[in-house]
Amino acid sequence: MGISAFDDIASRNHGIVTRRAAGTAGVPARTWYRCIERGLLEPVHPGVCRMFGSARTPEQAILAAVLGAGKGALASHRSAARLWGVPRPDGDVVDIILPARSRQANLTDVAVHRPRDLRDLTPSRRAHIATTNILRTLCDLGAVDEGAVPGAVGHVVTTGLASPDALQAAIRRHSRRGRPGVPALRDALDEWVIDDKPVDSVLEPAMRRLLATHALPPADFHPTIGGYEVDFLVRDSTIVLECDGWSTHGLDQRTFELDRHRDADLSALGYVVLRFTYRDITRRQRRVAERIRTNVARWAPHLLGSGRPP
Repeated sequence: MGISAFDDIASRNHGIVTRRAAGTAGVPARTWYRCIERGLLEPVHPGVCRMFGSARTPEQAILAAVLGAGKGALASHRSAARLWGVPRPDGDVVDIILPARSRQANLTDVAVHRPRDLRDLTPSRRAHIATTNILRTLCDLGAVDEGAVPGAVGHVVTTGLASPDALQAAIRRHSRRGRPGVPALRDALDEWVIDDKPVDSVLEPAMRRLLATHALPPADFHPTIGGYEVDFLVRDSTIVLECDGWSTHGLDQRTFELDRHRDADLSALGYVVLRFTYRDITRRQRRVAERIRTNVARWAPHLLGSGRPP
């Protein structure tokens, strides 16, 4: 029996084959070791091999570690974040959790975590790999990569993987003195919730920071005006601030047209709508601030303080 005996297993498992799975499929032990001797199987961890010629991917390395660690092991921390779609470097260390602290795992180049906090460890499956659920993942990520947590929270909130309320509940469940990762998650969530409402994109937190940095009047987030939910309404004024993503740059004609109809309706109600693109908000902040200030001076001069930012 040749290497073809492993094809079905490897095709479903990122090019990874385990001795146990091969035995279950009826592959004799001698065939397993012969394929290793001939270079058709490359040992990765004890009892775990990659098929010769299979693509070397982060997912392959993560699965190999989870299978090599044995029963109950889960991808976690940076590896789990990647599996949930959070952008991560390809060179990340592979992280796994072993819920049973007495278990040993003889793995090379793998960070094995044996946590005292055993909440939220019911396995999820991402890319056919057992992994921590998204709430546990965000609680753990800050323990190994604190700077990545704000971006990860942004990904989770804006894609709807978890609501801000669910993240707040996770913070409460996992908060205890000395629990690493949770403070970073708490701080990051503050960036992605405005007035207790989840943001829709990276632009809305950026606009909030811009208003504060340039000493502009405060704005209410996601108020409803004339049946429309707008991004920001400058408080005690009729000035609406809208943050346009890439879809309104001509890539989505229907969205573009609907936004213009909405702007016309708001104008008829007496509101001034100011739209700002991704490039405006991220690269032309001073210009954006001056445009807002000019409109406030015209339509709500009572909101301007006595000084301008330096």
